[in-house]
Amino acid sequence: MAKNNPVAYDLWKSLREKLKEALLSVVPVSLLVFILSVTPWVDISAHELTVFAGAEVLLILGIGLFNLGADMAMTPMGQYIGEGLTKSRKLGILLSIAFVMGLLITVAEPDLSVLAGQVSAVMNGTLLIVTVGVGVGLFLLLAVLKIVFHLDLTGILLFCYMVLFCLAALLIQSGKGSFLPMSFDSGGVTTGPITVPFIMALGVGIALTVGGRGANENSFGLIALCSVGPIVAVLALSMLAQGDLSYTVPDYSMDTVLAGGAGTLFGHTMMEVGRSLLLVVSVFFILQALVLKLPMSKIGQILFGILYTFIGLVLFLVAVSMAFMPIGYKIGLQLAGQSPALLIGFAFLLGMVVVLAEPAVHVLNNQVEEITGGEVGKTEMMVALSLGVGVSIGLSVLRVYYGFSVLYYLVPGYLLSLGLSFFVPRLYTAIAFDSGGVASGPLTSSFILPLVIGSCVSLQGEPAVLDFAFGVVAMVAMTPLITIQCLGFKSVLSVRYRDNAAMRRILAAADDQIIYFE
Repeated sequence: MAKNNPVAYDLWKSLREKLKEALLSVVPVSLLVFILSVTPWVDISAHELTVFAGAEVLLILGIGLFNLGADMAMTPMGQYIGEGLTKSRKLGILLSIAFVMGLLITVAEPDLSVLAGQVSAVMNGTLLIVTVGVGVGLFLLLAVLKIVFHLDLTGILLFCYMVLFCLAALLIQSGKGSFLPMSFDSGGVTTGPITVPFIMALGVGIALTVGGRGANENSFGLIALCSVGPIVAVLALSMLAQGDLSYTVPDYSMDTVLAGGAGTLFGHTMMEVGRSLLLVVSVFFILQALVLKLPMSKIGQILFGILYTFIGLVLFLVAVSMAFMPIGYKIGLQLAGQSPALLIGFAFLLGMVVVLAEPAVHVLNNQVEEITGGEVGKTEMMVALSLGVGVSIGLSVLRVYYGFSVLYYLVPGYLLSLGLSFFVPRLYTAIAFDSGGVASGPLTSSFILPLVIGSCVSLQGEPAVLDFAFGVVAMVAMTPLITIQCLGFKSVLSVRYRDNAAMRRILAAADDQIIYFE
């Protein structure tokens, strides 16, 4: 293949690497489920395990193809748009396109559709998606201004979170505090497999074109700000909510999902993904005709990448719909009837491994290693993210068991993470806040959230789900802010220790050179 067609050989080689990464990502989650199925704690039928095994294969293929498509299409598209519009030196056009792309790419985000489907009993799904899209568009516009004018990310985040918690207090005062966890979850699900590659690359393209001191550092922070926008928007929307606010748990049974047959499920998913991607691709090709003027070789690569992205997302979403959501809900429902320690321990382990299967995490880790020149390695990032997500899901289940507000976690958690930003290098702060949005990807909303909902139904009853089960995505988005900045704090202490040790050696050597005369 290498002699006859080098391009096809390179493509096949890249796909093999992506599939290998996907296999290593998905297997730990699947092993936990299969091990749990042979214990007396959970009753999963042979039919359900068979469907789950088939879904696992689809998930591996989907993640592999999506990651290849992200490398070939979504990341280059973002970078080309960022570079092309910045070079035009028309700030108004750059900001307008940033808003439109933020809106459209959010509408295309599968995580948001999953969340909207699970809260449709209390809020119109389409209205929620559009509201979140507007929030992302406005805050992406703010993020572009931050890059162009080299504004301090920590100061912007401090102001944004002050506004956010003020809105949260007003929502509680209005008697609609039940919407609070869902509002914070909307920030986590927005930054998923479509949004992350595009927005991060857009930031890199703008930052490198603008240049200046710390251009690489300046490229981070877009995901962080785009995670705040949806929360603010949904908090504002929740204040206007009227009518019956009682929550009804969706039907998570596998038989219901597969009632229309696999063909129907595939067809519906293909229409949803195709419609969403078409909006993003259409805007890109309009910009290509008017501004970018890229050569056909690059356009051809992008078209193939879009195709791989489409196929990968369809396979991914079909897999989570047909098996991962039903199995997650059933495990949560049944484990909650056992020992609370068992449920919390399983949630912690699951959180540590589920982040490995998030497509956007691998995109972020690769870009972080490249931008930092290896200073922050992929392995180091993955360990920090895994620990953070494991702790967050364990704490979320603990909250379900005792039944208290998610603000008891979020307020001190964000105060700690914002406080750490004053003591660590700014690069670590930017990476940490970007990582928070990235860690809460499709498997969090389609496997972890149903698991926590099942736990809540068993422990607190169905009416309490909106108050105590939702918020787990927000927790997953918050804890990496702390763990990764702790990496930065450790780095600062290590540098200080090495400098002090070097100074002591210099002084000791200087003393040895002194010659005393009698």
